[in-house]
Amino acid sequence: MACLRPVLKTTLKPVMSRIVISLSLLTLSACNEDVSDLQTFIAQTKSAHVGSVKALPQFKPYESFSYSAAELRDPFVATVDLETDETTKTSLLNPDSTRPRQPLEIFPLDTLGMVGTLEQGTQLWGLIKDAQNIVHRVQVGNYMGQNEGRIIEISDAAIYLVEIVPDGIGGYIERDASIAIGGQ
Repeated sequence: MACLRPVLKTTLKPVMSRIVISLSLLTLSACNEDVSDLQTFIAQTKSAHVGSVKALPQFKPYESFSYSAAELRDPFVATVDLETDETTKTSLLNPDSTRPRQPLEIFPLDTLGMVGTLEQGTQLWGLIKDAQNIVHRVQVGNYMGQNEGRIIEISDAAIYLVEIVPDGIGGYIERDASIAIGGQ
């Protein structure tokens, strides 16, 4: 086997060089094909695509603003003196916190409904159904609702009350309310 090595080396060299040369020629001949169809496609694409860039919009020049209301009244400063002295504050309307609460004062007024009236002698009673479907008997002077609602009149059609509600600036005001028959 040792004597075959030099013979193989000398015979393989010319054969290998011939193969490499043949492959190179084959590769070069494949690259030399007609590419006119590719060149036609590129020319058509270039002529069909017309690119354009939109013009920049025209911006209006900045107009400065001169604040001319500096001499007017400050909207964050009260024009009415909200502070009152103690003598005026004690004369304002206040809910009676010492008065014992009545059963219908735990319910909001809109959850109560008038279901009728009851007359006993000269006394007219109103019948009120609460949110738990319990019917209560009320008369003028009783309280109901969560805003100190005092009953001032009972008729066959409605019960009229006066509530004491906060006025938003630390005091209270009276507000009229009513519950019509069939309400709730």
